Amino acid sequence: MMELPPLAEQFLSYLLLQKRYSQHTVTSYRLDLFQFFQYLRGTYGETPLPEIDAFQVQSWLATGLHSRDESGTAAAVTIRRKISALKSFFKFAVREGALAQSPMFKVVSPKLRKRLPVFVEEKGMQQVEQNEAGGKPLFTDDFEGATKQLILDILYQTGIRRAELVGLKQEGISLYNSHIKVLGKGNKERIIPIGNHLSASIRAYIERKRKELENPDLTYLLVKKDGRPVNAGYVYRTVQAALAQVTTLSKKSPHVLRHTFATHLVNNGADINAVKELLGHASLASTQVYTHNTIEKLKKVYQQAHPKA
Repeated sequence: MMELPPLAEQFLSYLLLQKRYSQHTVTSYRLDLFQFFQYLRGTYGETPLPEIDAFQVQSWLATGLHSRDESGTAAAVTIRRKISALKSFFKFAVREGALAQSPMFKVVSPKLRKRLPVFVEEKGMQQVEQNEAGGKPLFTDDFEGATKQLILDILYQTGIRRAELVGLKQEGISLYNSHIKVLGKGNKERIIPIGNHLSASIRAYIERKRKELENPDLTYLLVKKDGRPVNAGYVYRTVQAALAQVTTLSKKSPHVLRHTFATHLVNNGADINAVKELLGHASLASTQVYTHNTIEKLKKVYQQAHPKA
């Protein structure tokens, strides 16, 4: 496997250690940079950093335009991330004195087609809470089953991101004050209230962890049966398997539970600004997408019930 240029490695370390980007984002950027430099080498030969131009960047991006999502449109989200990775890297290179000017100033990100966030209906989430779907339990009654159920409960009842869940520390949980403290994007800390049901579940889980496991990790809340903290892949597989039993949605990721959390709040009358704070959004525009689901729901009610519809 081709190694990244030393400056690219410095850039990734900078993102991880100083900018405090999540490991998931840094890993994605690493892959993007690796693919870009691999393409340059295979297409143009060894190319010194100052000789890279906008045309070479655009030709590399064009190789990814054949990717299609479920609706048949170009994978604009992936292309935008790749552009973001390169823009950040070349900006870093200019700052470090390795370049006089970034080749990215002529590269424009594709516009994203607005899509409503998908979410699980309340009935499906009730099945998760009750640990029953189709007359069968969703989770086993051993410690691993308890971990998996708590993963689903926390994601749905707090709306936190997968990375925030993996990084959730026991010291960041206040059962007395009924809230949890998470470290979000950009190293921003936020406090999220939790209800009595989730507080009780967390308390029971911590007690069970101490009683049933030998030398479990006590820094992070969620651990596997071997006592080690859960990772992002474990969380994804857990959510995917559980949601497969309660919904027919094509997407069954942890982020769907974040969408579900926000949509259910808005549908039940929550103030959009409060939802913004709970989600940790920097801009209200990011949160307002959830109001569209409510509007669509109202349209259906109107069409079904109004005599003039």
